[in-house]
Amino acid sequence: MTAPALSCDGLVKVFGDIRALDGVTVSVSAPATGLLGANGAGKSTLMKVALGLLAPDSGDVRVLGLDAARDRRQIRARVGYMPEHDCLPTDMSAQDLCVHLARLRGLPRRDALRRASEVLFAVGLEEERHRLVATYSLGMAQRTKLAQALVHGPDLVVLDEPTSGLDPAGRHEMLAILRHLSRDLDIQVLISSHVLDDIERTCDEVVVLAGGRVAAQQSVAATPAGGPVALQVTGDPAAFLARLHERGVDAALDGVQIRLASASPHVLEVVRELAATTGVGISALVDGAHALEDAVVEAMA
Repeated sequence: MTAPALSCDGLVKVFGDIRALDGVTVSVSAPATGLLGANGAGKSTLMKVALGLLAPDSGDVRVLGLDAARDRRQIRARVGYMPEHDCLPTDMSAQDLCVHLARLRGLPRRDALRRASEVLFAVGLEEERHRLVATYSLGMAQRTKLAQALVHGPDLVVLDEPTSGLDPAGRHEMLAILRHLSRDLDIQVLISSHVLDDIERTCDEVVVLAGGRVAAQQSVAATPAGGPVALQVTGDPAAFLARLHERGVDAALDGVQIRLASASPHVLEVVRELAATTGVGISALVDGAHALEDAVVEAMA
């Protein structure tokens, strides 16, 4: 059986009076997993402990089945890391940086050159790979950080706030690249973010951290098109529900809301027609995609 990408048992990390990680116990095995939480929730600390950059005060941490404290060399050979902070040398090009880091990780020069070209092409920097990093935009710098995390062919890539500071177009492109890693290249991905939408668009599972503890862990299940929705009307919901049943719509009353089993175009057209003919207003129509958002908000409250 393949070992989890990350497993922690009673992990504690303290900085002075602050318990950044307070007894974290979790196992992560999905192709792409998001660490979600507000700033200060412990996401970056957990990643740094897992990578051997910080020593835990107590507890056990394993990455790909390897002990994070004793097997740091083996872990770094199999894991790529994209830090959040600005860390790129500005007097090097992306090509030279990736080749240099690939050589440090043990690749022969020929293989390092080939891998650098491949990953820079994959992240969309093939035409700018010889420019100095000092001339790069923020989006290009983020792609360079991702490329160096991939250049040695890792089994797992760990990314800390990969869309931080990006404009909408750059964010969209970065998220597409990250999803490509786990879906098409079989590289496990662990992403730290405080943006739920980033996690929903790239991950299969989410681990919610709050106050240094695991508040929730669940799959990120996309709601199928035409899936269930919650309808709220301004008039009597029971009366509106009865009219829906007369039209053959599968629905049920849930408090003040009407739960529609399907949001197919036909059902939505029936709802619109009934609202127009009866003079009832539609105050809310919420699809099932908000279920994850509700669960996260509840966990972080």
